[in-house]
Amino acid sequence: MPSPYAHPVPVETKGISGPIEFKEGRRIQFKLDLLKLKQHSLVKVGEWRPDSGVNITDVSAFFEQGIVNVTLTVITIPEKPYVMMHKEKNYTGNNRFYGFCVDLLEAVSKGVGFNYRLELVEDRKYGAKDPETGEWNGIVNELMRHEQPYVMLRNTGNFSGNERYEGFCIDLLREIAQMVGFTYKIELVPDGKYGVYDYETGEWNGIVRQLMDKKADLAVGSMTINYARESVIDFTKPFMNLGISILFKVPTSHPARLFSFMNPLAIEIWLYVLAAYVLVSVTMFVVARFSPYEWNNPHPCHSGPTEIVENQFSLANSFWFTIGTLMQQGSDLNPKATSTRIVSGVWWFFTLIIISSYTANLAAFLTVERMITPIEHAEDLAGQTDITYGTLDSGSTMTFFRDSMIETYKKMWRFMENKKPSVFVSTYEEGIQRVLQGDYAFLMESTMLDYIVQRDCNLTQIGGLLDSKGYGIATPMGSPWRDKISLAILELQEKGEIQMLYDKWWKTPGDTCMRTEKGKENKANALGISNIGGIFVVLLCGLAFAVLIAIFEFCYNSKRNSISERSTSSAQPPPTCSGSLQAIPQSMQQQNQQQESLCTEMMRELYRALRCRSSSQRRRACEKCSTHVVGYPLDNISATPFNGMRSQQSNLGVANELPPSHIHLHHS
Repeated sequence: MPSPYAHPVPVETKGISGPIEFKEGRRIQFKLDLLKLKQHSLVKVGEWRPDSGVNITDVSAFFEQGIVNVTLTVITIPEKPYVMMHKEKNYTGNNRFYGFCVDLLEAVSKGVGFNYRLELVEDRKYGAKDPETGEWNGIVNELMRHEQPYVMLRNTGNFSGNERYEGFCIDLLREIAQMVGFTYKIELVPDGKYGVYDYETGEWNGIVRQLMDKKADLAVGSMTINYARESVIDFTKPFMNLGISILFKVPTSHPARLFSFMNPLAIEIWLYVLAAYVLVSVTMFVVARFSPYEWNNPHPCHSGPTEIVENQFSLANSFWFTIGTLMQQGSDLNPKATSTRIVSGVWWFFTLIIISSYTANLAAFLTVERMITPIEHAEDLAGQTDITYGTLDSGSTMTFFRDSMIETYKKMWRFMENKKPSVFVSTYEEGIQRVLQGDYAFLMESTMLDYIVQRDCNLTQIGGLLDSKGYGIATPMGSPWRDKISLAILELQEKGEIQMLYDKWWKTPGDTCMRTEKGKENKANALGISNIGGIFVVLLCGLAFAVLIAIFEFCYNSKRNSISERSTSSAQPPPTCSGSLQAIPQSMQQQNQQQESLCTEMMRELYRALRCRSSSQRRRACEKCSTHVVGYPLDNISATPFNGMRSQQSNLGVANELPPSHIHLHHS
């Protein structure tokens, strides 16, 4: 009798598990649910199908057992002040690490109740998705690629490895570990990057890659929470809020220039004032020549009409009058005609505005030390090309500019993309060094920037924050540690412990530079020779120029007198000075009797000037000195025969100032 199982008849029926159908002795078209006992009930956590195998639908259910006294693998990237490594080689395990995030991890592990083992991410990246490959790198990749839904190592009792690190995140991790109740092992990210998505490869790198690959349970560091990362990994509540800012080198304070007193007015204004001075002077000369009211009798004491009139506004006097009013000084020239008074009034109003503007602006330029920064905000960066700028490669800051829809940031990204890869740096240290070299602005997160600026007075922050975001502890997608660590972070924030950790690592006395806020001083700086020394140079140059002109006038007058005296007779005795002055030496008298040379005339004129230094008047070519002031009687005024008409003209110049009764001309 043949077995009934030798030739089974295809039968299709419906059972409790669904349709029952066999093919070649095997059941087809069915699925099995994976159930897990959870809090006294069965919960579906996945399913199994013959064609696709196991599909886990609730990954978090596998993390709930044994969360106390387990060792978690924590990956990180060295970055001051969050995670740092001891330089001494005798540190092993977690003892190699220290810093803010290490302290935070310690606090979280204590609160949750777990141990940890710190490891570095291989690519040293936080994690970014490659647009071409769709793969993640960095920490995100490490968390995503792990074969099992979770990584838990039993406590082995060896925690020395974490002591290699220190910093804010190390301290934070230590506090969290104590609160939550776990231990940890710190490891560094292999590529040293936080993680960014590459659109060309479609892959993430850095920390994001590590978390996506499930190579780590937690990622602690200055890792920014953003939409792209949150779509492939999980983040806790942010333990720190921040934004993107600009790191730039402090402008060099140039020494005060010698002619800094000219800074209140632009160079073109000085040129315009000079041109206005020449124009007004020439206009005054021309108008005064045309106006009949500026022509006057040179001898007002002589009544009656005269054929000789003079005009006080010669070309030289016009320039002298204009410069005198510009300098707000008086002048012996007074306009008499209406036309010349109009020119004077307009010029006075012009000088009033110019002098007032200069005086008001002079204090601001000389009493306050000004350090001009070529950029003040992001718009300045976007609008110039002399200063290059960039971000950390494969970081959230680069992603922010790449995905931003704001026109200014889109323009900045196009600039960085055209300069790629020269504007991007692999580490913060590299970016800082490029900033210190000059002509480079580093776009980075404000908390890291604040830490750097506090310790290097050559660096400064430019502008405010470009965005608002936060740092969080990253976990693989569906990790149960996220909620527990988030509660621990909130508790630490309420207690103020995170702020104390921040002050510990950011504001440690002795580590910060002594930055002097000169711009906030209430007392104005005293002016030094470096500020207004140029005006003394101008004064000395003016005096020297005047001396040169006087020498030229002296030489010119001596030459003219020498030529005039050569045509006169040498028989007349030389004149002498009266009063308390001594007579001219005999040698000088003998030279007067001979043909006068230029050098002899110059020496004699110099001698006359020195001998008659106490007199207010003297004749043009005579050694006779007078102690009287113009307007009083002059005695013994003589004109020598050899001087001729030149002496008479000289005497008339004095006589014009005196009444006729006081004028006595005779030969000596």
